[in-house]
Amino acid sequence: MTSPSAILASHPGAVPTPEGDPSPGVAWHYGDPLGEQRIATRRAAIVDRSDRAVIELSGDERLTWLHTVSTQHLTHLADRHSAENLSLDGNGRVEDHFVLTDIDGTTWVDTEADRGTALTDFLTKMVFWAKVTVAARPDMKVLTLLGPDVLTGPIAEAIGLPADAGLYQAGDLPELRHDDEPLGFWRVMPPLGERGETPVVDLVVPDADIREWWQLIVDAGAKPAGMWTYEALRVRAMRPRLHLDTDERTIPHEVDWIGGPEQGGAVHLDKGCYRGQETVARVANLGRPPRRLVLLHLDGSASYRPETGADVTAGGRKVGRVGTVIDHFEYGPIALALVKRNIPVDAELVIGDPEAPENSTSASIDPDLYTPDDQVPPGRAAVDRLRGRS
Repeated sequence: MTSPSAILASHPGAVPTPEGDPSPGVAWHYGDPLGEQRIATRRAAIVDRSDRAVIELSGDERLTWLHTVSTQHLTHLADRHSAENLSLDGNGRVEDHFVLTDIDGTTWVDTEADRGTALTDFLTKMVFWAKVTVAARPDMKVLTLLGPDVLTGPIAEAIGLPADAGLYQAGDLPELRHDDEPLGFWRVMPPLGERGETPVVDLVVPDADIREWWQLIVDAGAKPAGMWTYEALRVRAMRPRLHLDTDERTIPHEVDWIGGPEQGGAVHLDKGCYRGQETVARVANLGRPPRRLVLLHLDGSASYRPETGADVTAGGRKVGRVGTVIDHFEYGPIALALVKRNIPVDAELVIGDPEAPENSTSASIDPDLYTPDDQVPPGRAAVDRLRGRS
C-alpha cells in the first residue's frame, strides 16, 4: 500500500484516492468534493499532487539532447519556461507524457507516478555521449493551485507570481527561511474548466517544505481540494491523461496533443529526429487518426457506473473505449472517451453491455466540444492539386 503524502497525513478528515487510482497516496477530497470544485472555479483551491514523479536533468546539452529523443521543440526553450512533451515508441504510439521546466541551468521533468522509474531509465539509456545527467528526485513534490484568485492578490504575492506571468512561464519561489535551502519554483499551466476559465499554477517544492508551502497558501485564501476536483476540471477541459484516456494504441493526433508550447501541445510539427516521428508526420500531412477524443455526458439515473477501459458501442457494435469517468459539480457524470473518427456527434452511444441494461448506461457526445472533421490535411491537398482535383 502506498504511504500517504505529508499533506494527506496532516488532514485526518481527508479521504484518500480509491484503491488502484493512478494518483496513489494523496487526497481524493476533504469532505465536500462538489463544493471543492465550485470553489476552484470561482475563487482558489490547492491540490496535493505529490504523487507525481520528478526527474532532474543537468548538463550543458540537456535541452538539445532532449530535443532529439522527444516530440517537443526544445533547442530554443528560454530559461524559466515550461513545455509539455511525449516519448513515443517506434510506431508513433504514446509511451510517456511529461511536463518539463528549464530554470537556472536545470531541467525539471515530472510525470505520472507509475511512469517515473520507466521514464528515468529510458532517458538514462538515451544519454550516450551527451553532456547530460539524469537523476530521479523523489525529494521534490508538486502542488497545484486552481482558480481565478491564484493569479492576483495574496496568493500570487505568497508565491512571487508576477502580474504579467503567461502560459508556461516559470519562476523561483520566495525563500522561506533565508538559509540557502532549495527553493522550488512556480509555473503557469494551461487553464482547466468548461472554457478554460480556471487558471492553473503548479508549484514544485522540496518535500521538506511542502507542509509549510501548503499552509502559507491556505492562509492566503486557498481552500484544500482533492484530486476529484482536479480530475473533474481536467475532463471538462478535455485534457487527456496518460493511461486513463490513452491506451497502448494511442497516437498523439487522437488526443489532440499536437502543437508547440504556444498552442498548449506536446508534439511540435516543425521538427523531426525522434522516435515515432514518421507516424506523426504521415497523419499530419496525408491522413487522419483512426480515433478522436470526445467528452461524453452519461445517464445520471443509471445504476451502472462505467470504469476506465469499458467499451463504447453504437448500434450494437464497439466504436471506442471510455477513459476518465468523473462526477462534475455542474454537469453530473461525464467521461472522456476515444471513439472512431467517423462517429457523428449525435450518435446514440451505450457504455458497457448493450444487451444488459443493468450493466450499461447511455451516453451522448458534447456538441460544443466536438470539432467537425472536414479539413483536408495539407499533404493530401497538395496531392489532389497535382492530380487536378479540386
